[in-house]
Amino acid sequence: MAHIPYFYYLKHIMDTTTALADKESPVEQLIQFFNGYFALDKKEREEVVRLFSQRNIRRKGYILQEGDVCRHYFFIVSGCFKMFAVDPAGKEHNLQFAAENEWISDLHSFYSEEPSRMHIEAIEPSVVLQIQHDDLLYLFIHYHKFDRNFRIITERKYINFQNRILQNISSTAEERYISFTSEYPALVNRIPNTQIASYLGITPEFLSKIRKKIVT
Repeated sequence: MAHIPYFYYLKHIMDTTTALADKESPVEQLIQFFNGYFALDKKEREEVVRLFSQRNIRRKGYILQEGDVCRHYFFIVSGCFKMFAVDPAGKEHNLQFAAENEWISDLHSFYSEEPSRMHIEAIEPSVVLQIQHDDLLYLFIHYHKFDRNFRIITERKYINFQNRILQNISSTAEERYISFTSEYPALVNRIPNTQIASYLGITPEFLSKIRKKIVT
């Protein structure tokens, strides 16, 4: 399966951003996301507007780098991010991808306020809404609906990581790739081969062989 050139990536982001602008504002997109779990009342919606701030990220821009304390929890309005660690040999290991209507953060650093071992980088030009650590705790304490919403978000992320660990120890590379396409169907042609291979723990060349085998 051939990759889409970068100008198609950019066009996709521009089209997505335009569609969101025609339909709803970024903060309204976030409110609708929360409403999919426990609907927010008027005061809770006002707090979302007050405490979340918008940030535009260029392609290959970082919202977190190793050694920094993760100060924000990020909701992705448009675009795509990868979270990865770098080993002593300088090799990147992708741990997570996240795109529209998903969250990304180094939760250990965010809650412990210790330096992160992770990087979070934009694969495409992106727009996020971010909230600071103290502001999120304020929402948890004063509006329990947010506590319940984020508990569901965190539990689902934990389940995804647990399933990935099980796949790594019990599934073939081909099975892991098929699972990846099921989990991230909209991202298969938006993420470079090298990044997908890193996530699967294989070489880009072996990934190409798997794709050719599936196609034929």
